[in-house]
Amino acid sequence: MAGTKYWVWLSEHKGLSTRVKLQLLEHFGTPENIYYADTEDYLQVEGMNQRLAAQLSDKSTAAADHILGECERLELRILTMQDADYPVRLRNIYEPPCLLYVKGQLPLIDEEAAIAIVGTRKATPYGIETAQELAYAMAKQGALIVSGGAYGIDTAAHRGALRAGARTVALLGCGIDVIYPAGNEWLYRDVAAAGALVTEYPPGTPPLGQHFPVRNRIISGMCLATVVVEAAERSGALITAHTALEQGRDVFAVPGPIKAPMSRGCNRMIAAGEASLVADTSDVLWEYEARFPHKLHCGRVEMPQTMGYQARQEVAAAKAAEQEPEKREALDIRKGKTSLTDDQVRILKKLKDGEMQVDDLIEAVDLPTRRVLSALTVLEIEEHVTQSSGKRFSLNVELIEE
Repeated sequence: MAGTKYWVWLSEHKGLSTRVKLQLLEHFGTPENIYYADTEDYLQVEGMNQRLAAQLSDKSTAAADHILGECERLELRILTMQDADYPVRLRNIYEPPCLLYVKGQLPLIDEEAAIAIVGTRKATPYGIETAQELAYAMAKQGALIVSGGAYGIDTAAHRGALRAGARTVALLGCGIDVIYPAGNEWLYRDVAAAGALVTEYPPGTPPLGQHFPVRNRIISGMCLATVVVEAAERSGALITAHTALEQGRDVFAVPGPIKAPMSRGCNRMIAAGEASLVADTSDVLWEYEARFPHKLHCGRVEMPQTMGYQARQEVAAAKAAEQEPEKREALDIRKGKTSLTDDQVRILKKLKDGEMQVDDLIEAVDLPTRRVLSALTVLEIEEHVTQSSGKRFSLNVELIEE
């Protein structure tokens, strides 16, 4: 536990990027060595400067001790990069997490045919049923299903694996003790009992929008392949898919009707050759059967047609949403009432005036291009804004202001 404290101390230095932390680890070997080094030693490391070195001069372990106490109380395991069962598959991605918090039993990922199933939170009945059926069949055939624990496709994927009596892993964008979305408390409980909840964020961390694009690299990084079931033209699921491509992993997509908004992202990826088409689980698993002969047993699997109460409720809600005219949700952006950044709020207020092309928006809000594009990415993932052709953005919510 003493050595783990230094891993937590390093990970909680918020001013240091993951890249800089990894450079420090490469130079010093262990977080304990980093802790006991001095400013001049830090400045020998690539990417370091006086400001960053000064941050590391703060040797307080109070925050780390608190986190360790919370992990003990919540029965969480801390898995660090020095641990033998830290996945090599994950360690080899760009900027892997220095540590992971785990609740439940995380399988030895490198020995698993792990498949990520992701998609929109605003799934249609088609998407929910397809995700659940794919996850059920793949789990029955020996695959480990990984997803993000969110509403819609994620929930359906986890449920399919659980119905198959298999393990499943949920990668979270918040602390494990923070149930997000709140209605998925049952899912957290069941996944932890049958598999594992995993996050790089310590207990108590809220589900901030910027956490989820960062989290997505772990979903794809743990897996051999990512399967996108439903996704709009711009969505968090497509970020996961593109991250998987950058990591050299396989990407598959489920096609849908050409006029269905939630299938446009999948259809475009298939058309562009970025994703292979999925019509059956064999389209995915045959790629890996020879590599995992002791795990995968490919064949046709039919999921029982009876659905649990929770699944029936989700499908019914999705069908009702298709019949109703689209309503814009209210978003409270008042000070002290929102977790959005000042940049994100500024952009939302400007989009109240109507749809804007991205270059005009950058000029109107008078912020650096990089910051505007970063804020727009998060706002799209949270579905607060929508992008149409020509990089034009429009508001997707009703704003509550002072």
